[in-house]
Amino acid sequence: MRIPLFSSKRLGIDLGTSNCLVWSSGRGIILSEPSVVAVDEATGRIEAVGQRAAEMLGKTAVDLIIKKPLKEGVIADYVASEAMLKHFLERSFGYSRFSAPEVMISVPYGITQVERRAVLEATLSAGARTAYLIDQPLAAAVGAKLPIEAATGSMILDMGGGQVGSAVVSLGGIVAASGARAGGDKLNEEIITYVRRIHNLIIGDRMAEDIKLSIGSALKVTPAKKFDVRGRDAISGLPKSITIDSNEVTEAIQPALSLIVNCLKNVLEQTPPELASDIIDRGLVLTGGTAQLRGMERYISNQIGVSAHLWEDPMHAVVYGTGVALENIDIWRKWVHSR
Repeated sequence: MRIPLFSSKRLGIDLGTSNCLVWSSGRGIILSEPSVVAVDEATGRIEAVGQRAAEMLGKTAVDLIIKKPLKEGVIADYVASEAMLKHFLERSFGYSRFSAPEVMISVPYGITQVERRAVLEATLSAGARTAYLIDQPLAAAVGAKLPIEAATGSMILDMGGGQVGSAVVSLGGIVAASGARAGGDKLNEEIITYVRRIHNLIIGDRMAEDIKLSIGSALKVTPAKKFDVRGRDAISGLPKSITIDSNEVTEAIQPALSLIVNCLKNVLEQTPPELASDIIDRGLVLTGGTAQLRGMERYISNQIGVSAHLWEDPMHAVVYGTGVALENIDIWRKWVHSR
């Protein structure tokens, strides 16, 4: 999705491990593309970015590889990340050295100062006039319209592709927060590991994603759903097909789900008692693509004893939050990093 816009000078970006969303002042979300690049392995040259690169997956020449510049929510390849950001800025805003935009980017909670600096520098090198960083759980809380300015406590859990982040917010800022590298990509890794260990079948990330979306569930169900899985036999090396059920997937992803629960418990342990009582009364809000996994609301409620509610537009909470924070930068300045 792309809507050209040349009058606005403010962009909010949800720079996810799997997908990038861009919000523009006055127009809302104007771009949504996969966070991938196509690289010529022989020369290191970047041949395609975003949707065009994703469409090459599985169809590329031997020396052309598809890679994710971000891993677990942070920059893993600086050059590729800069090229990807430049592409997204130009697609969203158009190129003009006289009207470079202000940009607000969400980053995982708890990343290091070095990792934050890498995002800021890559954004400026890509063409931004000014770059701001906001923690993802805070951006999600803003985007989900939680009463952040109130003297009561509200709790958010944002579950992206690379990271999950949770926070309790009150009186205009974060009171307690925690993060874990246990997003949708981690669930895929657990599925890949399980299928190989139990079924001697080697599958790729795309097949793991298909399994997760088709029959994945945080809770076991009766009757279990079934899915045909195709891959390569780990012993013979030949093509092989098996059938797995949703309860196997639930078992496979338990290690990642446990990390998410521990993240929530860490936040609750840091939360003052008077705010904890507000959270017990109101529950917590879930945002992000991974929050849409079947049974996730009930699983979290069962694990921590607090009701969990999926926000009405979970995929877009963070990018909405970056836009609101950028439009009201004087209010949010103390909670963001900038260059």
